[in-house]
Amino acid sequence: MTTKDLKTTEYGPYYKSYLALVPANLELIEGYYSGQQNALDFFKSLSNDKLEYRYEENKWTVKELFQHIIDTERIFMYRCLRIARHDRTPLSGFEQNDYIEPSQANKKTLEALLEEYQMVRQNSIILLKSLNENDLNFIGNASGNNLSARAAAFIVLGHELWHMKIIKERYL
Repeated sequence: MTTKDLKTTEYGPYYKSYLALVPANLELIEGYYSGQQNALDFFKSLSNDKLEYRYEENKWTVKELFQHIIDTERIFMYRCLRIARHDRTPLSGFEQNDYIEPSQANKKTLEALLEEYQMVRQNSIILLKSLNENDLNFIGNASGNNLSARAAAFIVLGHELWHMKIIKERYL
């Protein structure tokens, strides 16, 4: 299962830019493994002076962006689970800015963030391995848009790539 299998009716237009970053031939589970290694290598390569850097006042630090990637994976995998279990209850959106201050990301060490990321990613992989094609293709509703379980899972990969690209362009 790859992003080229996704139909535009499986996700809201907002997510198109994230999904466009995921290689079209990348298999879903392989994407989670390779994405994990790429993210770990990327965040480990950053110098300590960049971790709490803001390129502009009121912008998130690199640590806060990393925490945001982790939190968003949790949220989208929760959506993936609910939808894959054929839950038709509309799922609400979330205000990402509300998550940053309570996360206290800047008080965490890089090692703590890396560990948290790895545990969340392992949980995501185990969930995805447990789902069959019918369940991954099921379409629910999130933030007022159709969302298939597989689209939710692919969005996680694209979202991560998006933010690593932003860090490279604006923080380094």
